[in-house]
Amino acid sequence: MPGLQDIMLSEIITVFITLFAVIDILGSIPVLIGLKKKMGEINSLQATLVSGGLMLVFFFAGGEMLNFMGLDIASFAIAGSIIIFFLGMEMIMGLEFFKTENGSKSGSIVPIAFPLIAGSGTLTTIMSLKASYHYSNILIGIVINLVIIFLCLRSLNLIEKLLGPSGIMVVRKFFGVILIAIAVKIFKQNVGL
Repeated sequence: MPGLQDIMLSEIITVFITLFAVIDILGSIPVLIGLKKKMGEINSLQATLVSGGLMLVFFFAGGEMLNFMGLDIASFAIAGSIIIFFLGMEMIMGLEFFKTENGSKSGSIVPIAFPLIAGSGTLTTIMSLKASYHYSNILIGIVINLVIIFLCLRSLNLIEKLLGPSGIMVVRKFFGVILIAIAVKIFKQNVGL
């Protein structure tokens, strides 16, 4: 079981940035604002708690699910690194590899908590991170992201005014480059290069 000696600021920062880039809450702000206009108010706390619950369930039980299917974490991490790479390419190039279902009006759970925040990219990334970083640092990174998600959901209108369309685009491109670099690192660590 990991202890306090395993907590490393550099790992926490890397995990935080990786998840922040994959979740892409800032890049999702235009979508969230559109959903808010369609649905009325977004329940920020409910969306954050459900997202966090999904992440934690996958964090703690994901390994058992993989074992049940006869897979190991290194193989899943390599597959995850490829997905992270394509997410980064999507953010930089403006392409859409991963499509989400539109037209749902079921509130803060779907499509906000899942799949927008805790979608397949986020859950795959959490499993990939488990292969390279201490569990305590990953949990801290998840919690920090959940706090930011909650604050962003509560402040949608303010964030839109502060960043503007070009600011949101710059943030997406910047985190896309970081994601590609992290994907290459995870791939190299798990193929033994």
